[in-house]
Amino acid sequence: MLTTAGQQKGLNMTYQVLKPEAQDQTHDTGIGKNTWIANAVTEVLADSMLLMVKTQGCHWNVVGPLFLPIHELTERQYRDLFEAVDDLAERIRALGHVAPISFTDMISQATLAEEETVKDAHGMIKQLIADNETIVRNLRETAALASRHGDGATEDLMNARMVKHEEAVWMLKAVVAS
Repeated sequence: MLTTAGQQKGLNMTYQVLKPEAQDQTHDTGIGKNTWIANAVTEVLADSMLLMVKTQGCHWNVVGPLFLPIHELTERQYRDLFEAVDDLAERIRALGHVAPISFTDMISQATLAEEETVKDAHGMIKQLIADNETIVRNLRETAALASRHGDGATEDLMNARMVKHEEAVWMLKAVVAS
């Protein structure tokens, strides 16, 4: 395909506009140790992304007499996680750091384990419970770190996420109660 000189100039201008790369920045916002905080939030983000995928996998694959309630519950949970990962990534950027760009970046920073086998409904729910509990503990630590360093915005975000994951634990445990 031949391009005119004007089209080529437009392509070159587009390339120049798209050329800048995301990089860590220093923000003088009064938060001490924001690198530590950003790294902790990145871990929460990575775990949240992995949990979202696991929750969606449960949503897609659950079978049995409790199909519909589990299907609907996990849909609410993975949609909440989808919104949360955006908030977490934007907080990392507000702290002056680059959020993970690829799934590989996220997996390398996650503390949750990837599942290798398909489980029955009970097994999937038990795994989601354990993963939500792990994230709650991590959120609690990250909120405390943010508090120690005067980062109320991150502390508030972690506390709000903690409420959601504690609720998820409660609801998932109610499903497998005997």
